[in-house]
Amino acid sequence: MKQYLYIMSNKKNWPLWEIFVRSKNGLEHRHFGSLHAADAEMALENARDVYTRRNEGVSIWVVESKNITASNPENNGEMFEPAHDKVYRHPTFYDLPDEVKHM
Repeated sequence: MKQYLYIMSNKKNWPLWEIFVRSKNGLEHRHFGSLHAADAEMALENARDVYTRRNEGVSIWVVESKNITASNPENNGEMFEPAHDKVYRHPTFYDLPDEVKHM
């Protein structure tokens, strides 16, 4: 009980975890939200309870937010500009039949 009270009193110091869930009919994990937890195991259990209550997922990833590195939106031009030079990577010049869906 003493340990539980100590943990609860330090709850405001718990790290933030990002939650990714793979749905039953999905191939990739999607970001579902964030939560605070004392450690990875607690984050995983809490993510299961919060984000998959209705049996939506088959896999959960938890990543401590401080371990995520993201691109800066202000640098989008520098980061993504080279892709515009490589039109062969995007098959936009092909005519697709109407029967082909989701391409």
